Amino acid sequence: MAAMASCLTRSSAKAMASDSPRRIVVVDDDRRMASSTAQWLCSQGWHATAAGSADEALQAIGRGRIDACLVDACLPAGGCLRVASVLRTAWPEAALVVAVPSGQSAAAPSLASLLASADGSVTMPVRDDDLAAAVAAAIEAARTRASSPAVTILGNDPAMREVLELADRVAATPATVLITGESGTGKSLLARHVHAASRRTGRFVEVACGSLAESLLESELFGHVAGAFTGAVTARDGMFLRADQGTIFLDEIATASPALQVKLLRVLQDFEFEPVGGGDTRHVDTRVILATNEHLDRLVADGRFRADLYWRINVVAIEMPPLRSRREDILLLARHFLSRASRMVARAVDGFSPAAEEALQQHRWPGNVRELQHAVERAVLLGRGSLVEVADLPATLQAPTPATASLKQALADPERQLILEALERNGWRRDAAARALGINRTSLYKKAKRLGMNLAGLGLQ
Repeated sequence: MAAMASCLTRSSAKAMASDSPRRIVVVDDDRRMASSTAQWLCSQGWHATAAGSADEALQAIGRGRIDACLVDACLPAGGCLRVASVLRTAWPEAALVVAVPSGQSAAAPSLASLLASADGSVTMPVRDDDLAAAVAAAIEAARTRASSPAVTILGNDPAMREVLELADRVAATPATVLITGESGTGKSLLARHVHAASRRTGRFVEVACGSLAESLLESELFGHVAGAFTGAVTARDGMFLRADQGTIFLDEIATASPALQVKLLRVLQDFEFEPVGGGDTRHVDTRVILATNEHLDRLVADGRFRADLYWRINVVAIEMPPLRSRREDILLLARHFLSRASRMVARAVDGFSPAAEEALQQHRWPGNVRELQHAVERAVLLGRGSLVEVADLPATLQAPTPATASLKQALADPERQLILEALERNGWRRDAAARALGINRTSLYKKAKRLGMNLAGLGLQ
């Protein structure tokens, strides 16, 4: 990525910055180059952050909304894949641009997977106009992807058929929808399904409430005027305005602060709001879908969630069933993820061995569909044969089956689930998840290792 610091022409960069989102992270293990590139982008009107490692990039992603990320494909220890995975989880609308050194084989499994998930790529060194065009095209591709979300919800289980039937019935109405269920069950995917099945012509906008600092969340939702707070150099539209005529999906709504709950109640009643620091009232026509993995009625009883907001959002409630109650869907989903992952890494994998299928069906899947997806992708990346074997699967799937599991194993499942939920609520930030669990980061790693959790497979290390 060495050519980035001086590769953009002034005119093309100004055009790119003026027409594009404002916050970008530049990731390169050559810190000098990352800093130089970020400084230059700042001079062109971007809010740019330099990251010299994957860990630094993940910290930047966790601090606030990211609109674009320029990442070096050769970060050590699979860092590029980690950055891409967490970026997609925390900020699905962000544009991912991959810088590939000249001579690097695009068929390499890790690089093929990264390129498949990216919105654009450039081969380094690159000419000024080519890089500017690639970044601009990636941002446009990300916008198109966000406004026209691809929706694939698979399931033959009666519980899932009932969920999809209810989702299709409510899609054509303006009703607010509350999606509940454990972490990893596919609540975001169902929200996209409802939007795609609706008659709305606007964008689908997703906000992960739990991954944003409270001080930033109000600005992200409602926008701000210039000078509203330190660093607010220009005015910025919020997510509700971006979702006008479309759908806004508020994930992890249980994390909303009391002050924000009051503002949300007004928006849901009148669809009016004022940007932070502004006095002009904005009006929007936005479909609102919310999700949580917590029991909101219990939070209301404990005084941690407003009762009036709860009844306002609980118009149509859809509960996503856990994967352990959808046994007949496990292999269906696994084969889908296998087909997609094998295409990403350009390696022929024909299926699962009988033993691997048995292991998949016997596992309790505390991380639900997301855990299954990660397990299959890991098996494709690390396996060598034409079939996925038990040895290719994470260690947790090689444990004794529930019928013969020990008391220790039975107690481990809830602990594993608590860790997964804490990571998800905190944008996959390890320090924040550890604090939420009341432990330090070292203890989190020790517990994960003891429980056989593959944090690398979750995009965390």
